[in-house]
Amino acid sequence: MSGEQFAMSQDRSPASRRRKGSRARQKPAPAGKGRAHLVTGFPGFIGKRLVEALAKTQPASKVLLLVQEKFESEARSFVRAVQRSEPLANLEILIGDVVDMDLGLAGDEYTRLMEEVTHIFHLASVHYLGVSREHARRVNLHGTVHMLELARECKQLSRFNHLSTAFVCGDRTGVIAEDELQMGQRFRNFYEETKYEAELTVREAMADVPISIHRPSIVVGDSRTGEIDRFNGPYYLGILLVTSPLSVPLPLPGDGVAPLNVVPADFVVDAMLRLGDDPRSEARTFHLVDPNPMSSRRVYELIAKKAGKRLPQVTLSYRLTERVMRIPGLERFIRQQRQAVEYVNHLAIFNSHNTLELLDGTGVRCPPLSSYLDRLIEYVRSHYRERRGKMALVEDSLDQP
Repeated sequence: MSGEQFAMSQDRSPASRRRKGSRARQKPAPAGKGRAHLVTGFPGFIGKRLVEALAKTQPASKVLLLVQEKFESEARSFVRAVQRSEPLANLEILIGDVVDMDLGLAGDEYTRLMEEVTHIFHLASVHYLGVSREHARRVNLHGTVHMLELARECKQLSRFNHLSTAFVCGDRTGVIAEDELQMGQRFRNFYEETKYEAELTVREAMADVPISIHRPSIVVGDSRTGEIDRFNGPYYLGILLVTSPLSVPLPLPGDGVAPLNVVPADFVVDAMLRLGDDPRSEARTFHLVDPNPMSSRRVYELIAKKAGKRLPQVTLSYRLTERVMRIPGLERFIRQQRQAVEYVNHLAIFNSHNTLELLDGTGVRCPPLSSYLDRLIEYVRSHYRERRGKMALVEDSLDQP
């Protein structure tokens, strides 16, 4: 069953038909008492920062974190840390999972959400580029369906904020508009495919749920601290350049003319909070992107310069790089690196008219990569220095009699 068919089958269910139009749209609750934000996706990079931002800017609101049991200890440590810096923050952990019926919650817990929740931030997804289709659909698609089922029952819901991705465009090239989705694209991995299927389902639900869809491009880290949560995917090549001990210049795969659209996590969080509170954002989609991205070649040159390394004048042919990376036996070891090369050479321009219109005058804007690249590089260097130090300690201990 395709994502579109799945969405339609959900929308045509008897329960869904009964709910359509049964709940009057609520006016946004003021940013204080009375608000209850349900956040999925812990311990994700964006999810943590979203909770911290809510605790800081809306301490009178309640923030409920839906957390898988395996992350309970980490979540409780995180909540204690947030409350030390924001002692008035009202944070609560619910142990459950978006892939389970009723989110894996007890009946009274689920009923309480239906009564209390005013805002949902659905961030939970699996974004590993090598994920299987079955696992990706279970989390990205079916998890979204379960969250929409809750949203339809929430009596005070003001907004369902769905975190999608700009790469639901798949292999499309040229200018990509925010209101475009079904354009005959093909997908490079099951992450893109299942996020597309989830967005189809979310769009179907706009008939009876107040929804905003947020599509970030490549999230590279935090522009203020430089922190990066994972060292793979589309920014693998830049990280390799920064951390490589070799003085030999590393060529850029492809000609490097494609725009490399990257955004920091703090911009994504700030934009989601602003847009999700704007009455004009209901039933609209937003590209959370850099409106003026540099070419991948220019980004590569900047990283090389800041890392004190030279770039060769020649480049590797993208087609040649693709052929080499698809050699049987080699491909399975470098699948993520191959997909990173595809993103670096993706000739897509993400139009962000909706985002720029609604964020105009708010002070929230995507900073240029050049303004925080130094912090990203220093964080990467520190991470690898620490990792090498730990490896040395292990080797020393093994050498001891």
